[in-house]
Amino acid sequence: MPKWGLTMKEGTVVEWLVEEGADISRGDELVEVESEKINNAVEATSSGILRRRVAKEGDVLPVGDLLAVIADASVPDSDIDAFVEEFQSSFVPEEEEAGGPAPEMVEIGGRSIQYLAMGEGGTPLILIPGYGGDINIFVFNQETLSQDRAVYALDMPGHGGSEKDVGDGSLDFFAGVVDGFMDEMGIEKAHLAGHSMGGAIASAFALDHPGKVASLTLLASAGFGEEINSEYIEGFIAANRRKEMKAALQMLFADPDLVTRDLVNDILAYKRKDGVNEALRTVADAVFADGRQARVIDASKLGVPILAVWGDNDKIVPADHAKNLPSEAKVETIENKGHMVQMEAAGPTNRAVSEFLGGVE
Repeated sequence: MPKWGLTMKEGTVVEWLVEEGADISRGDELVEVESEKINNAVEATSSGILRRRVAKEGDVLPVGDLLAVIADASVPDSDIDAFVEEFQSSFVPEEEEAGGPAPEMVEIGGRSIQYLAMGEGGTPLILIPGYGGDINIFVFNQETLSQDRAVYALDMPGHGGSEKDVGDGSLDFFAGVVDGFMDEMGIEKAHLAGHSMGGAIASAFALDHPGKVASLTLLASAGFGEEINSEYIEGFIAANRRKEMKAALQMLFADPDLVTRDLVNDILAYKRKDGVNEALRTVADAVFADGRQARVIDASKLGVPILAVWGDNDKIVPADHAKNLPSEAKVETIENKGHMVQMEAAGPTNRAVSEFLGGVE
């Protein structure tokens, strides 16, 4: 059972996606697991044959417990039995690690900004959430991407644990926050990865500070066409009950069943904080005025390596906006996934980003 996010202690086995005896390759999706935020597929970490499905659908397992056994055909069944018996007799759920990664605060332009740092070394990567999102939208990505470098996830003003003052709510305002963060952390140059409005923020920053940007990763990015799902924007602002919020959040996913009760409750708790609705309204009026994207980035002037990852079933920002990127940009379109492509297709997204960053170092 994987650990997705800082607070995950257990997961529920929802559905097995492969049968015992199937040939498995590293990266294949094996089983769907429900975590605190959304359901996600656990991928195989090695190749071989799925010899034993140990966990049953409906089981609730602590992080680190045994889901399945992959082994070569030459391994006797008796050895598989012995391995499972030994694992289950000796397994002890991990206690919460003291001193592990936890969100921190930094003051930028007189505002308290929350961030989460993982990893070290290399050219740093800065993750920028989109409208209404916070560092938790990278729950399936940050730890994996931090194996090769320092990775910072930021809560923009008005979002997550950061201060709720959003200034004029413009892309340039948020780009200034990224600039201040880099200065405060002593980061001279970084890779930027932004989801949705976060991609537009990263792109605006790259236009103003090309020498500070090693590359851009755009995840279902705003900023490259006028179209935006204004029904989602207005619905998110207006929602103050579970039913309304669930309906809004389901627009973000190709599979609406991925939206869990915990995710809905978390977003409602955020929206009930003082100043949040005012902040969201200010940003929407500045960035998505009259149901359109107020600013379309001139992609021809970006001048940095670009990776775009989109779900082909994105209901918020049309996937064909990728056509407005420079011809040399690398574009990955993932089938049957929605706007939260980095959550719905975490494995493919992480592999695409890791390969891209490794190639532009």
